[in-house]
Amino acid sequence: MDDAAAPLREMWYYAFPSAKLKPGRTLARVYLGEPVLFGRDADGTPFALRDICPHRGMPLAAGRFDGHEIECCYHGWRFDSAGRCTAIPALVPGQSFSPGRVAIRSYPTREMQGNIWVFFGDDPSTAPAIPEIEGFDDASPRLVESVAFRASIDHAVVGLMDPAHGPFVHLAWWWRSHRSIHAKAKAFAPSSWGFTMVRHRPSANSRAYRLLGGAPETEIVFCLPSIRLEHIRAGRHAVYNLTAITPIDDETSEINHCIYWTSPWLSALKPLLRPYVRKFLHQDRAIMERQQQGLRWDPPLMLIDDADTQAKWYYRLKREYRRARAENRPFENPVKPRILKWRS
Repeated sequence: MDDAAAPLREMWYYAFPSAKLKPGRTLARVYLGEPVLFGRDADGTPFALRDICPHRGMPLAAGRFDGHEIECCYHGWRFDSAGRCTAIPALVPGQSFSPGRVAIRSYPTREMQGNIWVFFGDDPSTAPAIPEIEGFDDASPRLVESVAFRASIDHAVVGLMDPAHGPFVHLAWWWRSHRSIHAKAKAFAPSSWGFTMVRHRPSANSRAYRLLGGAPETEIVFCLPSIRLEHIRAGRHAVYNLTAITPIDDETSEINHCIYWTSPWLSALKPLLRPYVRKFLHQDRAIMERQQQGLRWDPPLMLIDDADTQAKWYYRLKREYRRARAENRPFENPVKPRILKWRS
């Protein structure tokens, strides 16, 4: 099987919010160690191509896009949004070489609820579905923040689901302090391609939830490859947090945090909310980059029950997914219903 630490390729990965990709424009990115050029054609349809001209290796992002075709800046080779070569200016009449013999890799893309997703495998029809934000139909996120940091995909995901670091990393008057740490018990159950912390009242030491008013309840879902969904209900209003981690390369990951809400007063507070969200993500980035100082020595690592059980589940889910595909059989979720207890 593939290297166990490598990203799962037969998966949809979050790329960026739809608003970043304007009609007739392109956007260059590196994901899973591959250069990818995203574009939106004149009809508004997003696409993604390998960002390398097959002629002489020039990045296509350096060329011109007219809403229909991308022209390489080096020799003018042109490619459509499916990656097919449509023209080679250097050819003269009578020469037998046909541009139709040339193509560059095209990555399946989907636009869903205001976000662009990209697929790196061979058959998207067999992959887990892109998670849908319940109750928001075709709405776009009200607030999006993205942060890249030095961490492999596994360490980034384990950090995302780690329940015990809050009082030590996310220290803030509006969230938690060292003194707020106390025992917790949460019920978990298997769910599609992952597991769910079943709906519950947020912990008393999570001050930010109080801003929603009423008696908020939250449900948190994790699903492969690296997606966390938090659905908060407070009376007739809802807040949905979509957090997705996309590997840039073997040593770098990008965390993307998208927030949807129905409450009008949260929209009014958006300029004040953004700095708090940004601070939260930058705290995660700082601690994970500091962790790299120890990980570079390749030390043996220890996961304990129950605080690290979610991390253990992640590794088991990933391993089972690889095995199921290698053995051409259905995926069998290894997670069992359980109550986890820890202090945070």
